Amino acid sequence: MMIYHRKAKKQLLTVNRREFCKTIPCAALGALSLSSLAKFSGMDSSPRKEKAMAKKIIAVTATVKSVKGTCGLGHKVGDVVKFTEKGVEGKICIHALYSMLPAVFAMMYEAQFPWLQDPDKKTHPCTDAANPVVFEIQRVRET
Repeated sequence: MMIYHRKAKKQLLTVNRREFCKTIPCAALGALSLSSLAKFSGMDSSPRKEKAMAKKIIAVTATVKSVKGTCGLGHKVGDVVKFTEKGVEGKICIHALYSMLPAVFAMMYEAQFPWLQDPDKKTHPCTDAANPVVFEIQRVRET
């Protein structure tokens, strides 16, 4: 991601996207100027190559762990939906998908949730309070 000055069209700062997302919380972005951003995050103004991740995330899966009541789409325990950069494989209720997407994207792009015991697994409930379906969202890494 490159940040350019609007009028001068010159490059001000080259930012490694993954490091940027790990370092700066989104809520703080509005309060930071480019100069303080570079100082705070430890980034310099020279271009850098992205560091190779030890084990790249290739997909995120959502597995049904429990169903209470009757799911309108018919989800059963053990159903798996696979999310990749190319799309979604498997069937999933649109309401569960809509509520789950922020967590799926966060997991796909190395977000860290400090309250999780296993950083690669997270549970997510469906939004249907009368017939809750609980999913386990898990990162799938290269072997």
